Amino acid sequence: MTKQSIKKAVVLLSGGLDSSTTLYYAVSKGYDCHCLIFDYGQKHKKEIIQASFVARRAGCKGVVVKISLPWKGSALLDNKISVPKNRAMETKGIPVTYVPARNIIFLSFAASYAEAIRAKTIFIGANAVDYSGYPDCRPEFIRAYQAMLAQGLKTSVEGKSIKVMTPLIHLSKARIVKLAVNLKVPLHLTWSCYNGKSKPCGVCDSCRLRAQGFAQAKIQDKALV
Repeated sequence: MTKQSIKKAVVLLSGGLDSSTTLYYAVSKGYDCHCLIFDYGQKHKKEIIQASFVARRAGCKGVVVKISLPWKGSALLDNKISVPKNRAMETKGIPVTYVPARNIIFLSFAASYAEAIRAKTIFIGANAVDYSGYPDCRPEFIRAYQAMLAQGLKTSVEGKSIKVMTPLIHLSKARIVKLAVNLKVPLHLTWSCYNGKSKPCGVCDSCRLRAQGFAQAKIQDKALV
């Protein structure tokens, strides 16, 4: 494969199940993946460490970008706001773990990185099936963001648009788990918990959605072994 024919992609990588599966999916499709890992003031650094491990295992470059969101506004950022435990998942409304405009911010960094390295694709592990109800994980948001990129980038004006890919957006957590196994994602390295202790808490939204997915897929979660 020549340098001209290599497909470059920027992958948003948090180190969780969805983003790690997305990375391995992109690799399986022949992309030369450049991972963006964000240190945005989370209460713990566990996910940053695990994301770096996953990127390295995939043989991909991982760049940790440190940004500051001093206004907080989320249980993931503010020590004064507790992460909900055993929350009723069918409850309407957006939970306190929502980080204001997070995917807008992350995708904007990804678009800048993609333009700089001449990548034509951005991968994000957004999911709108088994998720906590964040508005920036929905197909409507991705379509709107794609439209914005078409108007706001030099590459778009020159007819070389950057495509945002969301391979998991319509998959249940069980299907994502099965895909991860098929792609040989190092699941023992992934970290989904909102808390940064030595082991997943098992009671936050992310842990419970992950556990539900593994249970429905009838697959053991190696991160818990």
